[in-house]
Amino acid sequence: MEPISNTAFYCCGVRMQDAEASKSICGDVYAKLFMNVEMLRIHATFKDEVKANASNVARHRIIDDLLREELHATPNIRVVLIGAGFDTRAYRLSGGMWVELDEPQIIAYKNERLPVVDCKNELQRIPIDFSTDSLEEKLSLFSNETPVVVVIEGVFIYLEAEAIGHLLQTLRRIFSRHKLICDLMSRKFFEKYSCTLHEKIQGMGASFKFTVENPDEIFSNNDYRCIERVSIVSRAVDFGSIKLPRILHTLSNGYSIYVFEPLQ
Repeated sequence: MEPISNTAFYCCGVRMQDAEASKSICGDVYAKLFMNVEMLRIHATFKDEVKANASNVARHRIIDDLLREELHATPNIRVVLIGAGFDTRAYRLSGGMWVELDEPQIIAYKNERLPVVDCKNELQRIPIDFSTDSLEEKLSLFSNETPVVVVIEGVFIYLEAEAIGHLLQTLRRIFSRHKLICDLMSRKFFEKYSCTLHEKIQGMGASFKFTVENPDEIFSNNDYRCIERVSIVSRAVDFGSIKLPRILHTLSNGYSIYVFEPLQ
């Protein structure tokens, strides 16, 4: 079995650090359950990436809040997390029927550290080898006419445009009524703020691939429309976790959470 991606440990580590703060933004008290010696080492590598870490936490909180709105409106809505990593929202949020999909090694590790039976909400974890298995086949188990919210967090930036387009068409075929929540970063934002972070990620064997000028265009080209957009950086400023010079506010929308829905 392949080792767990170091980027999954990085994202979990910043949420663990946030949960230990006096004024936690996400309050992910479960993140520490996934800690081990290797994870601590990886987390230490990114400690000086203060703005990137703050943005990572803000990103997670924004999606938390969007899901809370969906769950308040439809308490039994299906929430599908593709590339779930060490996501613990099924344990932290009230309501919903949750589905987590990720590589077999991540699912096995999560089941060991945070068992499904301990979740107050309905939760299914589905292992998938993204390089060989059919995502459409895995998702077809949940194909029906009921509303679905799909969350793809911290994933698209690692994919080629062709793979993103294929994934979007898969979602359209499987879920006739769905919203898609995801994060996107523009090329300008990447070049201005994310180069040192990317160097460290490259050192762990990963690479940012989808850094185009207008990352939302691929969604409109695949018959999606944007219904909401939240600047991750602006929200991090609101939370008080970073300070952004006024002159740079024009770039703050370059890294945002988007909510899309398919055109009918």
